[in-house]
Amino acid sequence: MIRREVRALYIGRFQPYHKGHHAVIREIASDVDEVIICIGSAQLSHELDNPFTAGERYLMISKSLRSDGILNFYIVPVLDVNWNAVWVSHVESLIPPVDIVYTNNPLIERLFRERGYKVKAPLMFNRKYFSGREVRRRMMTGENWQELVPDSVIEVITEIDGVNRIRDLMRSDRE
Repeated sequence: MIRREVRALYIGRFQPYHKGHHAVIREIASDVDEVIICIGSAQLSHELDNPFTAGERYLMISKSLRSDGILNFYIVPVLDVNWNAVWVSHVESLIPPVDIVYTNNPLIERLFRERGYKVKAPLMFNRKYFSGREVRRRMMTGENWQELVPDSVIEVITEIDGVNRIRDLMRSDRE
């Protein structure tokens, strides 16, 4: 009897990819044959809440996973459609079929369940501490943000001068 592979979906903005994301994906990757990682809001960049491009986020994720020996993943950027009734169909058009969706987002959970998907909440890894918002806040204030992200993410952010990008974005044109 041939065993059918199990494929999972995990969606995030990854602004930036941090150790919480990494722990979740490592856990999912150990439970399934393949993980499809969707970079949500892929069209957004150069904003305080979304400072990094989809390509930069792709590098952060792929380099971090590969350096940890995790190879059973695919990354797919997904643009927002701003229409919840068709959003799952939009995602389905971009990815291979999946068996399970991992999310802690109540809207994503609801939308995929309504389409008949099995949805599972991954373990949260110290969400207050490991969050993109906290990483960005620390970058703006000059605090230690590096302890919150994998080494590969530090390399990518350094390469693109991401800290100064965020600091420039927080400046105002007012006196």
